[in-house]
This record gives sequence, structure tokens and C-alpha cells, in this order.
Amino acid sequence: MNKTYNHGVSWEEAFGLTQGYRANDTIYISGQFSHGMDGSFVGEGDFEAQARQTLKNLDSVLAGFGVTRSNIAEMEIFLTNPEEHFEQCVTLFKEYVGDHQPAGTLVGTSGLAFPHQLIEIRAVAHTN
Repeated sequence: MNKTYNHGVSWEEAFGLTQGYRANDTIYISGQFSHGMDGSFVGEGDFEAQARQTLKNLDSVLAGFGVTRSNIAEMEIFLTNPEEHFEQCVTLFKEYVGDHQPAGTLVGTSGLAFPHQLIEIRAVAHTN
């Protein structure tokens, strides 16, 4: 099984990070945000579009390690406007995880890496 996973976008190497890193049976997933596999930002100004693309990118990292959403042990969600997006975020989170109930934390923050970024999600998963 892979030790690391990258989406293959140009800025991964420039920033010196990997999207996911496996240590033994644990996968540490870097904060995912709303970008296409060409590296371009998706959904500027549209929370739902950004959240769905972010979750799609999370799925790509999981698949890169041969696991699925049911292997997620913990998710940490960062929102730049939790007052406005909390309920929609919870609805999309529940839709994404289904019956699986990982540990979770939602953090309100004044900003993320990009000024138009509304959401970022990091996670920890397992391989067994």
C-alpha cells in the first residue's frame, strides 16, 4: 500500500507537502479544499460547490490508499463563516459519512490559505 498520496497538482511539490501520509495502519490526510485536479479553484462564492469538491478531493486521497469513507476515524472541518454555513455543513457532512459516524470537530476561522476559500477538511483514517 502507498506510503504517500498526491493529487498531482503543481503546488504540492512547491509547498513541500503530501495530501496523505500513511504510518502503519493510520492515514493522515492534509487539509483538503475546493480545487480541480488541474489545480484551479472551484466554486468561488458558492459554499455547497466548495464543500462538495472538497469532499470529492478527500475521496480521492482515501482511494489512493485503497480505503473508503468508512475508514475515516476523525474529520476536522474549518469554516470561515460558521454562523452562515454551519447547518449546510452539517447536512453535507451527514450525507457524506452516511451511517458511519467518525469523530469530528468544526472550527470557525477568520481565514484559510486562499481568500475565497470557505471550507477546508483534514482527516485521519485507518487501513483496517
